[in-house]
Amino acid sequence: MNTVITLVLAFIVLNLTLTLASFCTWFERKGSALIQNRVGANRAGAFFTTDILVLKPVFWVIRWMGVLGVINTLLCDSVKGILKEDFLPSGTNQFMHCLGPMLAVLPIFLAFALIPLAPEFELFGTMIKPQVANLNVGVLFILAMGSITVYGIAIAGWTGNNKYSLLGALRASAQMISYELAMGVVFVTLVVQYGTLDLSGMVEAQRGIWWGVVTQPLSFIILLIVGMAETKRGPFDLPESESEIVAGYFTEYSGMKFLIFWLGEFAEVALFAFILALIFFGGWHLPFLELPHGVWWAALIGHVILMAKVLVFCMVQIILRWTLPRFRYDQLMNLGWKCLLPLSVINLFGTAVVKVYLMEG
Repeated sequence: MNTVITLVLAFIVLNLTLTLASFCTWFERKGSALIQNRVGANRAGAFFTTDILVLKPVFWVIRWMGVLGVINTLLCDSVKGILKEDFLPSGTNQFMHCLGPMLAVLPIFLAFALIPLAPEFELFGTMIKPQVANLNVGVLFILAMGSITVYGIAIAGWTGNNKYSLLGALRASAQMISYELAMGVVFVTLVVQYGTLDLSGMVEAQRGIWWGVVTQPLSFIILLIVGMAETKRGPFDLPESESEIVAGYFTEYSGMKFLIFWLGEFAEVALFAFILALIFFGGWHLPFLELPHGVWWAALIGHVILMAKVLVFCMVQIILRWTLPRFRYDQLMNLGWKCLLPLSVINLFGTAVVKVYLMEG
């Protein structure tokens, strides 16, 4: 029975991950087109007409899909990517060239196994916890999976056999390793605050109005900045800046391999949105709303609350990308090493002192 439940949960989480990545892709293209007033994903197909009488009654559906940006983003882009030629640069090992995108994306999907989607509930006499892998070190596992993606990016830049690809991979490796230090210190601070490495335990510690963003505002600000740098989103998109190094580490990738990188990037955005919602914004909790424990409909309501918060943070990351200008590389490194890392260490010591003082009091 437990095996069946785990398989069902794995299927649900996989489809949820792909759906969120697709939503982020659509919002990215639609939002950027609106901001820049481009036809592209903004209104391509909105003015289609036809002289075929049979199609006239249903053609309004196509026009509305154009207005929403679905035709350009979720149809044309995906079909074009699938049908493009998958070429291999000369002097490159085919296995290593294929390993790069897989190693960059697979850890992100594995990290979703540790994400609790709702409070546990009872169904047909069985207690179900909506989490694929029920480990009590969820934060540590997610941090480890985020670190592994560096290898995939480094391999992709190296096997591209292109100076721009290699430069993008070096930038990404330096950026991700640098900002992971501040991220690790913030996670240690949160473990001190909540007294657990389990994400569900952190959510349950935020009942009422004392959310993590209230008790740890500096940790939230640091993690928001660091997380956007880890996902390589603008204004931290130095590893793939088109105006400088073409497309960075995936310059020599096309077709499905390029789509895998694209999918992994937006899946990472969704994963980071989950982390922010769970750790700092109460997860499935709302102030002054107490859901009964172990009831399936209460778990469903909690899941809807959590997903609403996740979608908001996905949109915030995408809007920031198209609002702020890109950093110079020296500014990027100075922000990580000279600002965020010292602030995170000071915050850790301050949190530890407060916790010890409260325990003694």
